[in-house]
Order: sequence, then C-alpha cells, then structure tokens
Amino acid sequence: MILGIHDGHDAGAVLIDDGRIFAVNEERLDRIKKYRGFPRMSVAKVLEIAGASPGDVEAIAVAGIFRKQKRLLELEENLRGIFGEDFKKKVIFVEHHLAHSAGAYYTSGWRDALAVSIDAAGDGLSSSIYVARNGEMVRIAQSTYIDSLGDFYASVTELLGFKPMRHEGKVMSLAAYGKPAYDLSSIIELNGLSFDNHLGVIGVEATRKLAELFDYPLRHAREIALQMKRGKLEGKLQKKAIEIAASAQAHLERLIEEMGLELKGRGIPVAYAGGVAQNVKANAVLRHVFGDDSLWVFPAMDDGGLAFGAAVFVKAQFERLDGKWRSFKLEHVYLGPSYGREEVEEFLKGEGVEFEEVDDVPGLVADALVEGRLVGFFQGAMEFGPRALGNRSILADPRNEGVKERLNVALKRDVFQPFAPSLLWERAGEYLEDLGGRPNEFMTMSYTASEEFREAAPAVVHVDGTTRPQAVRKETNPAYYGVIKAFERETGLGAVLNTSFNMHGEPIVCSPEDALRTFRTAGLDVLMVEGFAVWKG
Repeated sequence: MILGIHDGHDAGAVLIDDGRIFAVNEERLDRIKKYRGFPRMSVAKVLEIAGASPGDVEAIAVAGIFRKQKRLLELEENLRGIFGEDFKKKVIFVEHHLAHSAGAYYTSGWRDALAVSIDAAGDGLSSSIYVARNGEMVRIAQSTYIDSLGDFYASVTELLGFKPMRHEGKVMSLAAYGKPAYDLSSIIELNGLSFDNHLGVIGVEATRKLAELFDYPLRHAREIALQMKRGKLEGKLQKKAIEIAASAQAHLERLIEEMGLELKGRGIPVAYAGGVAQNVKANAVLRHVFGDDSLWVFPAMDDGGLAFGAAVFVKAQFERLDGKWRSFKLEHVYLGPSYGREEVEEFLKGEGVEFEEVDDVPGLVADALVEGRLVGFFQGAMEFGPRALGNRSILADPRNEGVKERLNVALKRDVFQPFAPSLLWERAGEYLEDLGGRPNEFMTMSYTASEEFREAAPAVVHVDGTTRPQAVRKETNPAYYGVIKAFERETGLGAVLNTSFNMHGEPIVCSPEDALRTFRTAGLDVLMVEGFAVWKG
C-alpha cells in the first residue's frame, strides 16, 4: 500500500492498494480553494475510503524535494503524528516535475512515451522532458524556473488584473474575443527542447516589465478586469487587454507547437502534465501535431495531481525491481469520497429538507433540463482533478443560449468564460469537426465544433467556434450516460451542458452538505443527490 502526499499548493493525498486507487485534494474537504499546506484531512479520508490504517502504509511518496527548514520540520512533524517515530523509513521524496510527468506516463497505457511537464516552477525547474521506456524515465531536457513558460502566462494573467496561478483559464477564454496584435517572440522563445526567457525576470518583476512593454496601466488592471467580468468588453483598455490575451495565447500555442514538432520525430506518443497542460487550446495544437491517439493529457495535470504522480512513480519502481511492471491505462477519475443512499437520506431528514425518492433519475433530470431548469447532479465517487465529470456537476440545456446568463449570475462567473458539454461517446464524431481518433473523456482538450453542433448546442460553443467536451461512455459512468441518453430521446441532441458544482471561487462540492448549501446559494431548481430529488422552495 503506497500513500502519495503533496504538501504544498493544491495539497492532496492518493492511496494505491494493489489495483485500487483513492484520491482527494484537501480543498474539497476543508473548503479552502487551492489549499496550501499539509493534507491532513485528505490522508485521513483516503485511508478511511480504503478501510485502512496508517500502519498498513508501506511507503509514503512525497511530491517535491525543496522545502525551507521550517516547512520541512512541519512536514516531518505531521508525518510523525500520523505514522509514528519511524515514519522516515517509509518516506521517498519525488522531484516535482518527475511527479507531474510520472502521473502522465504511468496512466497513459503506453510502454514507451515521451513524458512532458510544463508549469510555472517546482524544485527549481519549470519544464522537463523524459524518455519513458518499459517503466523507466530518463530526463533529456529541462528549463529552469527563470526560463518559465508557465510564469510568462501567469505574468500576463496578473497584468490583466486576474490572479496568477489561478485565473490563467480566464486569459485563455478572453483571448477568443480578439486577434493577436503583438509579436511576443522577444519575450520568450523555444531553444531546442527548452525555453529562453529574454526578460530575465519572473513573477511580479516580469509583470511590471510587461506593463511597460505593452504600455498597459497596471494600477487599473483589476478595475478593467472587473468590468470585463461583468461583460464590458468594448472599451479602449478592454480591447487592449483582449489583444494582449490573444497575443499571449497565440504565442503559447506557437511554442507548444514548435516543441511538439521537435518531439514528433522520435516516433513515440506524448504523455503530458503540469500547469500549462490546463490550457486546452494549446493542448489542441499539440493534438494536431500528434493525433488524438498519440497524446495523453493527465486529467489531474496541475499541482493537485502531484500526490498521484509521486505515488505511481514509487509503485512503478517497486514493480520494476520485481520485474512485474506493466503499463496501465487510467479509465476514469471517480476516485474520491462517495456517500450511500441511507447516509444521504438520513442527512436530508436531519436538515428538515423536503425531498422525494426518484425511480427514473435520467427521465426526471432530462425533463427538468427540457423545461429550462438548472440541475445540481450529485452521485457516486467524487472526481479527482479540476473538472466535474458528471458526479459533482451542474447540468443545463445546451440548446438554450440564454441559460449562460442565468448560470453566470447564479454562480457569480465571469461572463466571457465558456461552458462545456458532456456528450455521448458515440456521437463525438458528429459534434466535433476535428476529431481524428479516440474522443476525450476528461475535458482536457478543445475541439472545433461541427456546424451541426454549433446550431444545436450554442450554449456550449465558445465565441471562436470551439468546445471543450467530455465524451461519456456507458461503461465508465452508466448513470450519467443514462441522463444524456434520456435527454437525447426527448430532444434529439446527445449532449448536455455540464459545469462544475460550485460557486465561482469555491472548490467543487464534495459532500451532500456541500451540495445542499451550494444548491441553495446558487438558487438552482433541482438537486438530484443519490437518487433523491430536492426542489427549489
């Protein structure tokens, strides 16, 4: 039994017990977005789900090597408190980018691959590339934290008034509203398989330099961002912000494409992770280089997946020593806490909530969506990673473009951010124009929506004609598949709008208590929780 721990930004824990995997991030349990620190609750939760005790853990894989003395002593004290005085005998530290890349490679299902990690920084590096063969990983390229592509994009995020290391997705979304107006090759370029930062600085210093280069009023950036959040995109400074976002996104895509073309000649597929792998538009560019069946983006690609990567790396090394390593394909990420029907029923009764037991859940949800209702859908084990994939989701009718405004108001979202669809696996080829192989199940990739899909589901197609789908298989999530299938029977459209079950700025809900609170706060119409329906008062 191997326990993976990430003690830091996006803390979390993963427990691997032979073929069973349990995973959760601390933010889902303590309700502090992007929680930084030791994942005490996560460790307790994965042990609880597995029916295990600390004494059952044979190895503790800790993601990340560098820690200042105070942080290292705190980590040791926390581990000692759980595992006793001999905890050091079990601890194996795994370097930050190795953990990212291992998470991608060891879940890809491939024996041979290129494992790529690109983010802002970790353990002194900002990117790493490994040749992975038969379970062994050998680094062949890297970039230092100074030459950071992730930090470049984070500095643009800060420049435009958003939170760096958190709101990069907003810059990507905003970019679709304009055209690139600036050549950014003088700022950062690819040099072989590494990046060169010509600014020579990172963080807030880089943000200030960018403000000078773009002649952008940094002191007013948050005010401008707030105006854009509310839908004002037409002013002079707003137009400039959009041009900067479009230029940064275009440059990121160009650099990722250049790296992909450098790698393609090696003749093996790419397994990809790290914070920059959250950029679904850049991922699509990389997919066009390698093809749908030769690119795997790890679903928990950000730092929230480091515990997983550390754990699977250590597991693989033990298996290699025994000559037992075999490639493994991650089929789903429903790895978190779940709640039984009796537990949910008891909770609802205790809250004094009026509810009804539903025999035909797919039919009721489909009817509600057709009637224009917003549905909180809660079932089974919580998803691991940043995306809600049908177990902790808010659903709506994607045919109705007006539903976007209602959702934005209800969830306090930025109006320029798009919504995504969950669609039937077998209809992906009809709905996605540039699908060339296996559909994406984890919302890690954008595609060009077909003309048919743009007309039929305008609420889940972005302003530039792209969409970020989850293709749902019956074998993977039969209950959620059933909902989409029931909606298809009523409307002819095999897709629903799926957004994460949370208020903007909060973690995705984990427990029935979280779901009921968010249901009420957002003013959703229906809460479907483990077969029980709660209706808006």
